[in-house]
Amino acid sequence: MIAPDSPPARTRAFWADMRFVLGIVLIVASVAGVWFVVTAARQTVPVFAAARTIVPGEEVDAGSLQVVDVALGQVGDAYAAPGLLEPGTIATRTITKGELVPLSAVGAASASDLTSVVLRSATDVPAAVTSGASVEIWAAAALEHGRFEQPRILVPDATVATVTRDDSVMGSDSAALELIIPRADVAATLAAIAGGAALSVVPVAGGTR
Repeated sequence: MIAPDSPPARTRAFWADMRFVLGIVLIVASVAGVWFVVTAARQTVPVFAAARTIVPGEEVDAGSLQVVDVALGQVGDAYAAPGLLEPGTIATRTITKGELVPLSAVGAASASDLTSVVLRSATDVPAAVTSGASVEIWAAAALEHGRFEQPRILVPDATVATVTRDDSVMGSDSAALELIIPRADVAATLAAIAGGAALSVVPVAGGTR
C-alpha cells in the first residue's frame, strides 16, 4: 500500500523574521536609553554657589563664591562655573547663600544701572530687613516746627546691602542701611536726605528679588 504524500513543510515568512529582529533592536535600544539616563544623572560638574548672600551691583568674586559638584544634566550650561566669570562681574539680582549661581543673575559692571546709598531710618526697622531683602523707601518731607508731610514712596525697588542696628539705646531699633537703588532714583534720594526728610524702609512681600 502506497502511503499518501506528506504535505510540504511551511517555510517561515520573511516578515516574521524581521519582526523578531526589530523586537530585539527595540529591547537593546530601551536598555541603552535607561543606561544613558542613569549614567548622565550620576555625572557631576563643578559650578559656583554663593558662599553668602550677594546683593545686586556687588562684585561676584572668589570671596563670595564656593565651588560645588552637582548633577545638572542638560541644564549645566546655565550656571556659572570656574573659568566662565570675567573679572569685575557683578550680580544683577540677589543671590542667596547656598544658591547655585545662574549666568542670568550676573553681568558686566559697565551694564549695571544700580548704585548704593546709605541712610538712617526714622522708624523701627523690622527684623525681616536683612542683607538681600527687597524693600521700599518711603519719605516724609520736613515742614516747619518739626512737622512732616504725608509719607510717600520715594524708591519702590531697593535691595538691602547691609544693616547696622543701634542697640545702645533701650527700646530703639534705629538703623543705618546701605541700600542698592536704581541710578535714576539717586538724585531724589539724596535730595530727601539733604532736606531732612523722615525716611523709612518697608519690606516688600516676597523677600528678595
